[in-house]
Amino acid sequence: RQPERAVVVTLAMAAQPPPPLEPCPLPVFPEEGFTEKFLRKTRENPLVPLGCLCTVSILAYGIICFKKGNTRRSQLMMRARVIAQGFTLAAMLGGMLATAVKSRQ
Repeated sequence: RQPERAVVVTLAMAAQPPPPLEPCPLPVFPEEGFTEKFLRKTRENPLVPLGCLCTVSILAYGIICFKKGNTRRSQLMMRARVIAQGFTLAAMLGGMLATAVKSRQ
């Protein structure tokens, strides 16, 4: 039994030169302002702005409680803020995963 031989062909060994490359036109995207982009992204993944709003609200209430001297409620709000941030992060990752899956199909 003989071992199989690999055939290597380089451009120098090719019978004809390769065809010339033609430039591909770049895709053109419509101009999109901040408001349009924000609304589009909010429609695509509404949980992220909701999580951000909850995080900021809890943080603001925690700071107000701290200023009033209610340290127990302030500490509770800081813990709730961490949970709200975790929810926002999970919503962002879920949205990115859904976009990646949708783009593969």
